Amino acid sequence: MKQKFALLALLASTMALTGCAGLDATSGGSAGDEPLENTYWKLVTVGERQAVAVTETREAHLVLHAEEARLAGSTGCNRMMGGYELDGDQLSFGQLATTMMACPGDVMEIEREFLDALGDTAGWQVEGESLTLVDGEGEARARFEAVHLY
Repeated sequence: MKQKFALLALLASTMALTGCAGLDATSGGSAGDEPLENTYWKLVTVGERQAVAVTETREAHLVLHAEEARLAGSTGCNRMMGGYELDGDQLSFGQLATTMMACPGDVMEIEREFLDALGDTAGWQVEGESLTLVDGEGEARARFEAVHLY
């Protein structure tokens, strides 16, 4: 009888723990999705263009710091920072500040397109380890992949 009770207790606790795994409210999707905030998002494409990484510069990326609603990152050439507003699947960025270093032409072009895409952002979607920023028409403006820093 004690074995049946112990097995039942183990089964009940396993089910309770599994039920607590649930969905992450900031991910916009299933439990396997990365959270939008407090994740290092590396730029993969902006518009139809592939992100350009130059060894002397940082890769283009962003991190949305939930505690202060602040964005920090890099355009691939210059550092950037600013605020953001998040309301469900709606996302917008406030005035962004960047450093003013000059970089190779293709990197500067991607930087300009990246900053324009952030300015046009109206929403977001995370699927697994991929983030897509969309404009008011629902068109993808920029795509990112989550990078885990250990």
